[in-house]
Amino acid sequence: MKATALICDVQQRFSLEEVVLTDPAADQIAIKTNYSGVSIGTEFALIRNKISWGPYPLCTGYMGSGVVEAVGADITNFALGDKVYFRGNNQMAFPDGRDISCVSGAHCSHVVIRPNTTHGADHVYPGAGMDVAAMFVMPAVGLYGVDMANPRMGDIVVVHGTGLIGLGVVAACAQRGCVVVAVDVNPRQLDIARAMGADHVIDGSTQNVLAEVRKIAPDGADVVFECTGIPACLDPAIELCRTHGSFVWQGNYGAAPVSLHFLTPHGKRLRMFFPCDDGLQPCRRAVVKNMAMGALKWEKAITHRIEVAAAPDIFAKINAGVDKDITGVVIHWAD
Repeated sequence: MKATALICDVQQRFSLEEVVLTDPAADQIAIKTNYSGVSIGTEFALIRNKISWGPYPLCTGYMGSGVVEAVGADITNFALGDKVYFRGNNQMAFPDGRDISCVSGAHCSHVVIRPNTTHGADHVYPGAGMDVAAMFVMPAVGLYGVDMANPRMGDIVVVHGTGLIGLGVVAACAQRGCVVVAVDVNPRQLDIARAMGADHVIDGSTQNVLAEVRKIAPDGADVVFECTGIPACLDPAIELCRTHGSFVWQGNYGAAPVSLHFLTPHGKRLRMFFPCDDGLQPCRRAVVKNMAMGALKWEKAITHRIEVAAAPDIFAKINAGVDKDITGVVIHWAD
């Protein structure tokens, strides 16, 4: 099957290239991609080789939405024309046979995937927009961390970093009735956090974060979600916790070892949580259902909707860090 994919080479250059996908096996389906969603955190950690899931060239992207075009003989729960959201692409290569690392390969005009796996596909909940549903992973990641830490109604929570995962945490905590404090150095992302339900926002570029949190929670926050994935942010975020509070390593801190000042969490007797991935189908279904019902206004997190021809340019801008207004991006491949 011929397709078009967004490819990153070893020099971190981006281009749209013709690729070849295998035809669906008995346990696979083929999907025509409507939208793919961009993860500015994990995808660009792969692009920059902060973490590695395979050698260059890469086709990144781990979330999208589309329409089923072919169904393998063993598949009984999907049919032609079904609207689905999916976690990636199983395999691709250049027409001359050269390998491409699918990591996870969702930025492609077509997807061939085993749907009935932990990272497969599922039906879009009726009423959810295909563009918004394509961005399901980050709010699911946030919901999974919130479910693990289990902040209760009235608890004061600090969300340290309001990228897409942090915004998912803000929304999930707000829905639980928590008092939500959002911290970031990007005013636009703080505006989105407020729209997602943050009760207080703190601009770390102009304000003393610890002092501002103490005004809201003199003894410290009940739960702190560290969502930046930046190791240098760990100690300042841990300091925001109250004694016997909880700390969530919500970001991905890469393959290199990280360090922290032991005595602060030790003296505070903190509980720590280490969520990984997106909570699988229960969390995914919950966030897509909430999108459909209007309970999760995830469209507010999408700052850029682009046609596929613009994808190489916006990826280059994100990688170079030249546009700080980019938060959530969806790529439109086809209707």
